[in-house]
Amino acid sequence: MEIPKLWKPQDLFVMKSPKQSLRLVLLVFAVVCGIYILSMCINQTSNYLLQAKSLSIHVINRHNCHYPIFQEEDIHYLHFPMPQTFTREECACNPVRFFAIFSMQRSGSGWFETLLNSHMNVSSNGEIFGAKLRRTNASVILEIMDNVFNLDWISSSSKNECTAAIGFKWMLNQGALEYHEEIVDYFNRRGVSAIFLFRRNLLRRLISLLANSYDKDAKPLNGTHKSHTHSPYEAKVLAKYKPVVNMSLLIPNLRNAERKANRALECFKSTRHILLYYEDIVQNRIKLADVQEFLGLPQRELKSGQVKIHNGPLSQQIENWDEVQKKLKGTPYETFLIKD
Repeated sequence: MEIPKLWKPQDLFVMKSPKQSLRLVLLVFAVVCGIYILSMCINQTSNYLLQAKSLSIHVINRHNCHYPIFQEEDIHYLHFPMPQTFTREECACNPVRFFAIFSMQRSGSGWFETLLNSHMNVSSNGEIFGAKLRRTNASVILEIMDNVFNLDWISSSSKNECTAAIGFKWMLNQGALEYHEEIVDYFNRRGVSAIFLFRRNLLRRLISLLANSYDKDAKPLNGTHKSHTHSPYEAKVLAKYKPVVNMSLLIPNLRNAERKANRALECFKSTRHILLYYEDIVQNRIKLADVQEFLGLPQRELKSGQVKIHNGPLSQQIENWDEVQKKLKGTPYETFLIKD
């Protein structure tokens, strides 16, 4: 009696006839292709799901606007105001970002704001809390910010309908630190971004403060006080004044300015923010591209008509320069004596 042969895997590759061989090859090819296509589909699906976790489609029902895919972390900072004083018309579906520029007097904030406002889609409304009545308490401050961010604050900088970023300049001594807890809560709740602009060389800032204070009283430009100049002639006239620095107040003034800047950064560290220095922007205009990216703006060349008043070495700007040098030698502020 003949014992039947057991089947072995290698029997698949035994060519018994041309037809059987062809069928087997086609079968193996189809299986391999199917496995490859299935693995590709699984891979693409997993990639899509991973991407979908970081992206969201943002739809605003009140305007019936449909938007492209945004980064999920950006959505909280995109706003669609409905102003009471005008209609945004065809720009109603264009998102607006909210911002505030935190700075100290004579730190280049006026110049920086003119640069921002040269962008066709930015409205920065100046020191809206310069008036004491607007910062009597936290409730008043928050109400005014609501008005600004709703595009109902009318100023010469307003771009109205097609504003893509709306904000204002806020000096640290105008209630920003006094009511910082309420303001930080408002910023985080409403999606407001903070721009910190400080000056590295606090001695130069102090000289600018003293010169500006003198100009308020003396008014050498035809009896008119000008905090900022727009012509070389005006800058030259104001630069003639060389202040005498009070030696007993020099280091305390520098220390107080340093502490105030550090306190502001500490108070607002939980907000979305960017830190800038005046000197860095002057030396490297690429910093302005960083600001535009931070505000989600299309990149533009930013320009200002302001002319810098104090140029050159500090030794030519301070009346009692030798005393200042001696006072700051060996202190943490000695580096301020060097031209920046």
